[in-house]
Amino acid sequence: MAKTILAVDDSSSLRQMVAFSLKAAGYQVVEAVDGQDGLEKAKQQTVDLVLTDQNMPRMDGLSLIKLLRGLPAYQKVPILMLTTESSDEMKSKGRAAGANGWLVKPFDPQRLIEVVKKVIG
Repeated sequence: MAKTILAVDDSSSLRQMVAFSLKAAGYQVVEAVDGQDGLEKAKQQTVDLVLTDQNMPRMDGLSLIKLLRGLPAYQKVPILMLTTESSDEMKSKGRAAGANGWLVKPFDPQRLIEVVKKVIG
């Protein structure tokens, strides 16, 4: 059975690129338009990996990660940040919130697939 990835980003073109790349590699993708939408979708079905942007309306990525980590089903699910934010300060805030890794936009689709395979197989 294909692993499912929740892709959370307010940019529809970026979500499409992520979804296209991941689907081509054999993953199922659930898309969410911001952190609030991502949280609701994560509660509806447990996924194998969460990819989230940081800067989004309604709820940012760090808030989403903290809320997901508070849910029993998401205490061990890998969460990766996919964002333009690349400062050490932001990365340490991400780790403190519970992020397992960090990818900087613009992303290389091949690199995204490599990282996802490393994290969830």
